[in-house]
Amino acid sequence: MDPMTSIDGTRNDWTRDEIAALFDLPFDELMWQAQGVHRAHHAAGEVQLCTLLSIKTGGCPEDCGYCSQSTHAESGVKATKLMDVRSVLQRAAEAKDAGSQRFCMGAAWRNPKDRDMDAIIAMIEGVRAMGMETCMTLGMLTPAQARRLGDAGLDYYNHNIDTSPERYGDVITTRSFGERLDTLEHVREAGINVCCGGIVGMGETRADRVGFVHALATLPRHPESVPVNALVPVKGTVLGDMLADTPMAKIDDIEFIRTVAVARITMPLSMVRLSAGRESMSDATQALCFMAGANSIFTGDKLLTAGNRGDSADAALFGKLGLKPMEAAEPMRMAAA
Repeated sequence: MDPMTSIDGTRNDWTRDEIAALFDLPFDELMWQAQGVHRAHHAAGEVQLCTLLSIKTGGCPEDCGYCSQSTHAESGVKATKLMDVRSVLQRAAEAKDAGSQRFCMGAAWRNPKDRDMDAIIAMIEGVRAMGMETCMTLGMLTPAQARRLGDAGLDYYNHNIDTSPERYGDVITTRSFGERLDTLEHVREAGINVCCGGIVGMGETRADRVGFVHALATLPRHPESVPVNALVPVKGTVLGDMLADTPMAKIDDIEFIRTVAVARITMPLSMVRLSAGRESMSDATQALCFMAGANSIFTGDKLLTAGNRGDSADAALFGKLGLKPMEAAEPMRMAAA
């Protein structure tokens, strides 16, 4: 294999200077390049619809500064137990009826306990039996837990790096950037596709956004899904309160769109998901994100504990822009190492 390319044939030797140069391009040139890369690898005008369900809310011991589910936050989110399998599958069926192709399940854990794994496996198997793609985000995984998820047929595992390696310690102190990468390696070794992105608008600099994209684009294999979230400031969280006091720290729309475009150019085969923050975005901003190469969204009226635009608003936007939902397809899975 050429050392300049990743396992799937795309470049993974991007330098920070090259990525910074992309960010610095005139906006129309950046959009032109991003749309060209997008059309070379993906169908134009098609967007994947995904649904995200919190299967276990609150009570997480991690101190992620953006998260309302952390025990360190004073957000008013109450801890719940893991949902029962039947209820999760009912919600998955409703999501499928609403047009979603991927059903994502998130639990507010530092890491799953082995006693919960049987229920998690049943959820995966039940959702897959409906013909939907499955995704889980459960925190850090051991190699054995990753293998169990892979053996159950889990299609994707989400574990975001959140921000640049340099900025990471300012956002989270209870686990390291390296531990994030360890879980991604366990997921890869289990033959599961990776969903990995982060959050912008946390008061970071453009250099941090360059570092965030660089960390993803230089992985041995790019994530199959790259969610790009705009921070939803929640009162009672460290970053939510910081932005309330320093509103100028919020990322502007053009810079957010630039981040989406650079992610598309540097990771051409990945699904780039326009994730949290859409509720406060204008139709024009979202339209430019799709032009920049975003081709996946979370639909529905809720994302874990934050609000979302809802199916009817998304349908209206798609009609206005001439977009159509992507048809479901069986995801390619890596062979377990």
